[in-house]
Amino acid sequence: MSEKEKEPLFSKKNKKLMTDPLGDNNPVTIQVLGICSALAITVSIVQALTMTGAVLFVLVAGNVIISLMRNIIPPKIRIIVQLVVVASLVIIVNEVLKAFLPDLGAKLSVFVGLIITNCIIMGRFEAFAMANKPWQSALDGVGNALGYGLVLVVVSVIREFFGTGKLAGIEILGNSAEGTGLYSIGYMNNNLVILAPFALITVALVIWVQRAINKSLVEEH
Repeated sequence: MSEKEKEPLFSKKNKKLMTDPLGDNNPVTIQVLGICSALAITVSIVQALTMTGAVLFVLVAGNVIISLMRNIIPPKIRIIVQLVVVASLVIIVNEVLKAFLPDLGAKLSVFVGLIITNCIIMGRFEAFAMANKPWQSALDGVGNALGYGLVLVVVSVIREFFGTGKLAGIEILGNSAEGTGLYSIGYMNNNLVILAPFALITVALVIWVQRAINKSLVEEH
């Protein structure tokens, strides 16, 4: 058995597949992929977490499937095969949401469908799963999905908190209708925050903070 085959499941190299997308190689803030959903569904942390779970399932399962098939997929139709795989997985996610979370599924149905064309997923299929083994592909899927989800959660927390005074639908700043909490001293929710343009501003702020903390990213990108 070669040294490569004896490599531990969670070797330093394999761990980096999961940790790098959380920071210095984040698919949203560094690779600038998956921006559309970051703008569209981050008005609520519940929606952001649901979309993160959906992308996690599709990306991990899809990466593993593509990796297992990588040696038998004809090069000329590899993109078609990848689209069929991701579309099948998205249908599963959509049906599960309809069955167990119908209200949330109705709100996210359009955006869940757009996972099929999510640049992060197709990019990982083509750039990583087609050239690596299933275990490494699974770890790559976990890392990129969580990196994507991290940005979605950060943006949704900011937008929901300052836009509605709530988090996950729970009153945090008080009750605006009854004028309790901060509302009793004149605080007002900022409706601009829940509009799509502010999501873009928030993502830009996250990118700025990340690059301000890690100066090397400015030089590399």
